[in-house]
Amino acid sequence: MPVFLDRHDLKGVTAAEMAAAHVADLRVQDKHDVKFLTYWFDPDAERAFCLVDAASKEEVETAHRDAHGLVGNDIIEVNTDMVELFLGKIEGTAASERNFQPSRPPEESAFRTILFTDMEGSTEMTQRLGDAAAMELLRTHNSIIREALATNSGSEVKHTGDGFMASFVTPSNAVECSITIQQLFHTHNEEADTGSHIRVRIGVTAGEPVEEDRDLFGAAVQLASRICNCAEPSEILVANVMKELCLGKAFLFSDRGAQALRGFEEPVQLWEVSWQESR
Repeated sequence: MPVFLDRHDLKGVTAAEMAAAHVADLRVQDKHDVKFLTYWFDPDAERAFCLVDAASKEEVETAHRDAHGLVGNDIIEVNTDMVELFLGKIEGTAASERNFQPSRPPEESAFRTILFTDMEGSTEMTQRLGDAAAMELLRTHNSIIREALATNSGSEVKHTGDGFMASFVTPSNAVECSITIQQLFHTHNEEADTGSHIRVRIGVTAGEPVEEDRDLFGAAVQLASRICNCAEPSEILVANVMKELCLGKAFLFSDRGAQALRGFEEPVQLWEVSWQESR
């Protein structure tokens, strides 16, 4: 198969986050019949390059999108001899004996930030607009959230019908994504007819969920879902751990007090994230 080099311009991404993204690529490569050979990351230039064995650049894009949403800004087919000429021969063999050693990123941490979204009144919307119009609005909803996830290094875990579950390596990216989501829906609502307004509630926490069959389970996931249910439409609520982990990040938090959440014995301290002031 051909070999492709793709460039990623990644503002604010750390070396650890880039390594985690490469781990995610390796997890899905067999599914898409590609092979991620290695990557390079320049933190000063905030730019990364991936070397990929694939049938086409479209396959590279699809695999990246499935893994973490960070699609390359540019993808070109390269000659392996020319790559070695510039980068030097890498000891060992890999990928059809092309002399490229797959990179060995550090073990991926089990710690994750979990984000849930829920669309207000989706059932009523279908009854009011009809199936076709409601589905079109749902597509807009899905597109907006996926755009925010891609912009903020989020990974879609699953689509829940009228919402999303997503995970992040860093808490600050999850909060940034939440703000981006609410801002994008605010812009949509300003431009759309009243009947086509979309409002979502968002809940976020962090912990060590259990991963199985490309899904996440455990107390952190359950808590994020409960927090989302507790939020009002167009509101972002986070657990206290999020406020502590985002210390110094200039987010604006408002105390919502300790809330009793179903399934949790002790009340959970919640904070509202202000997103209007961030516009």
